[in-house]
Amino acid sequence: METVITLWLDQQQVNYRLLLQSKPTTSIEETAQERGIDPSQMVKCILLKDMDNQYALACTAGDRSVDPKKVRSILNCRRMTCVSLSDVESITGFKAGCVGPLALKRYMPIIFDPSIQNNSTVTISSGDRMAGIALDPNDLMTLCAPIIAEISR
Repeated sequence: METVITLWLDQQQVNYRLLLQSKPTTSIEETAQERGIDPSQMVKCILLKDMDNQYALACTAGDRSVDPKKVRSILNCRRMTCVSLSDVESITGFKAGCVGPLALKRYMPIIFDPSIQNNSTVTISSGDRMAGIALDPNDLMTLCAPIIAEISR
């Protein structure tokens, strides 16, 4: 399977492993089970916006939740809310549930919770509902140069 993300990773010459699924999934737990991994290895990405429609991608380990108030504090915004599911694709270039921190359609700050670094391998979306990508968290950090800050609860 070839996706925008696998092509991009190939261009960057980064080692990764494609994790194919037998069916589309709708939750972190179900996706982790399909891929044969622990939910904590998944990088959960939440698209947020402030009152001026400035976007940020907040990422944490799959077994944690993003706290928008902590993201707001880091970015010095008055208020941050989740972007409507119907708007995710036009902003990121990926369908809701398939957004990862790589190859986004537009620039935005990317914030990683330190919990992402707790595993020797992490998984991100391949951009396709039927596969994930496993890679070294250090490679992921190098590729997307995120702000590292405590943003989970």
